[in-house]
Amino acid sequence: MDAANAFIPEFIADHNVRFGKPPRNEHDAHRQLRADENLDLIFTWREPRCVSKSLTLQYDEKLYLLTETPETRKLASLYIEVYQYPDGTIELRANGAALPYTIYDRLSQVDQGAIVDNKRLGYVLQLAQCVQEKRDNRRSQSLPSASVEDAPRKRGRPPGKKSQRSLGQDDVLEALQRLQKREWPLDGTARQ
Repeated sequence: MDAANAFIPEFIADHNVRFGKPPRNEHDAHRQLRADENLDLIFTWREPRCVSKSLTLQYDEKLYLLTETPETRKLASLYIEVYQYPDGTIELRANGAALPYTIYDRLSQVDQGAIVDNKRLGYVLQLAQCVQEKRDNRRSQSLPSASVEDAPRKRGRPPGKKSQRSLGQDDVLEALQRLQKREWPLDGTARQ
């Protein structure tokens, strides 16, 4: 990797000598950015979403709960815009103003620390974690990736994964059977 990084400046200089062409006109046609222009705002991905009567809206497998104020109460049953900035941040806007909100993520994960900290719920949380391993945790495919560094999103469900809604009792039973075959931490034995 270090050799490749050391070679890059030499390669760029050689490439420009062989393939570079002088411009037909030396005039720089780029205009300066005005003080009132915000590039982050210009490059946002904007999606209209309808606010429910309970002041919620859905975007990218997440439920956004608007903070209840007289201004947001007027937005019930109206469309507002969800701004997704190039760095991945989300902002809800109505009439040019940002709205305060909280997020409820429907694809939440069981925290490993909660399993260790809570002795009584440990087995139930392990069961939930086993069921979540079968869930397809990818976000919506129709939206741009959260940031520039993210790889392009592939369509189609990965093998062996299901959507949140299609997980059922059979999956819970299968996870329970897998847990029963594991070694239990208290006595060090495997259940049959």
